[in-house]
Amino acid sequence: MSRALGWLLGAAVVAGMIVAPSQLYTGQVRVVTTVLMFVALAQAWNIIGGLTGYACFGQVAFFGIGGYTTAVLMEHVNWSFWLALPVSALGCAAFAALIGLPLLRLRGHYFAIATLGVAEGMREVVTNLGPLTGGGAGITVPTVAGRGTLWLGNDGFYLLFLALAVLAVAVAALIAHSRFGYGLRAINQDEDAAASAGVNTTRAKVLALAISAGITGLVGSAYAFQQVTIYPQRLFDVDITVTMIVMVVIGGAGTVLGPLVGAVGLQFVSEHLRQNYPQEHILVLGAVIVLVVLLFPAGLVTVARTAVAQRRLTLLDTIRAYRL
Repeated sequence: MSRALGWLLGAAVVAGMIVAPSQLYTGQVRVVTTVLMFVALAQAWNIIGGLTGYACFGQVAFFGIGGYTTAVLMEHVNWSFWLALPVSALGCAAFAALIGLPLLRLRGHYFAIATLGVAEGMREVVTNLGPLTGGGAGITVPTVAGRGTLWLGNDGFYLLFLALAVLAVAVAALIAHSRFGYGLRAINQDEDAAASAGVNTTRAKVLALAISAGITGLVGSAYAFQQVTIYPQRLFDVDITVTMIVMVVIGGAGTVLGPLVGAVGLQFVSEHLRQNYPQEHILVLGAVIVLVVLLFPAGLVTVARTAVAQRRLTLLDTIRAYRL
């Protein structure tokens, strides 16, 4: 019953957000569109980093590959964006499965560093494929009548990223409450014990990485079309991965609501600080993140659930532990 109520509540929220642009200014629509983009990205990272426990520091590689695959297909093959979008996602998933087979044999910081190396390597590959990708000068997606797909406009991209955010949350929820999801949690807790219990850990990890990469590729594809002109430095920026991770950690890794809460909260706090404290907003935002992580190490959603279930606030335990 509670799960059905959750789905109904989610549907009501989505229905309200569909009509929200009519009540927002153009600048506000752009801000919410960015929030929705990071909701999808945080949910994607949470599948491999939160549920499975493999901290992928190279997640931006899939974001960049998705964006550049779409740009190349639209520019050089004259594909429609709507055709390039799913192909880009499938390409990212296939690439993730290919690199996942060897990389997922690594654990902990070894895996994190290896995936970071993949992201940096892909940026160099894209930069050096000048005739195909435009190299460091970037590539422009055709968005004119008769060639390419017409640009969607602010409201159109708002709805596109809303759809991607809903898709990411729905996929994460289905995985979290499935046998596959329980297997991922088992791997997170003790991979050797999970294998002994009958979980095919290699297949589960590779599939989790592929699903995560596919969603990230979808978002990267939509972002490339939104920006029109893209550059390797931006689409393969490691800060994008760091932002995903921070959102998941703040909200609560391994939960469905955690990345959603973390993405929405962090983006709106960041935007508020940027508008009101333009010179100091980076410093203040960093201090806020450190404070939240110290006080709520398990994430906001996990702390809230514990408080409701046990009728006590674990924040006090954290303060005692850190002698704050």
